[in-house]
Amino acid sequence: MTDIVDDGGIASPARAQIGAGVRARLERNPMVSRIDSDRIDIFGRHGFLSSAECAGLRAIIDAGAQPSTLFSGSANADYRTSHSCNLDPFDDLVRTVSDRICALTGLPADHGETLQGQRYAAGQEYKVHCDYFPVTADYWQRMRKSGGQRSWTAMIYLSDVEAGGETHFPHCEFMVPPVEGMLLAWDNMDRTGAPNAMSLHAARPVEAGTKYVVTKWFREHRWGTG
Repeated sequence: MTDIVDDGGIASPARAQIGAGVRARLERNPMVSRIDSDRIDIFGRHGFLSSAECAGLRAIIDAGAQPSTLFSGSANADYRTSHSCNLDPFDDLVRTVSDRICALTGLPADHGETLQGQRYAAGQEYKVHCDYFPVTADYWQRMRKSGGQRSWTAMIYLSDVEAGGETHFPHCEFMVPPVEGMLLAWDNMDRTGAPNAMSLHAARPVEAGTKYVVTKWFREHRWGTG
């Protein structure tokens, strides 16, 4: 079992190596496009899921969605107003999608958290936040022992949205509009392996329609170890 001793808030050659490996793999893939930014490593893959797969995942989310909470466990009526749920990892479709994400990125399956689904109705949003774990947070020591920092995020849009709902990276000055079946993947670390504040992002309010996504986060170590 890996001895988890890294401080998640500083540079880490091991995390930098994870980032370099995924980056090289995605850059070799002709189906993957890099989003031009010198502040974050971020990639898009159109048509990652079929319309039927997206519909199947939307149905699973509709069946299990509950009001979203923040990672600390607290609810916030203003900050994160979507509905979400963890998807059954033993469901055939969920397993297929998770395996496909791992195959695309080259990240180990046992480093991946449970696939999470989110649904945003008109007016709902998730304000600017980070996917990595701030080491000053009260939950960091638990996360440190259960897989360490979140390295990569892989998010798939399950629906087009009539208006709004973009994924906004304010420090990088770009937004990505939802497109059904498209995967967006980014490194939450910088090139030194330290948490990258440029990766802060927001789910902008949906103005018309309903936005569905699934997200898979990958840890630097095997998830659940400690």
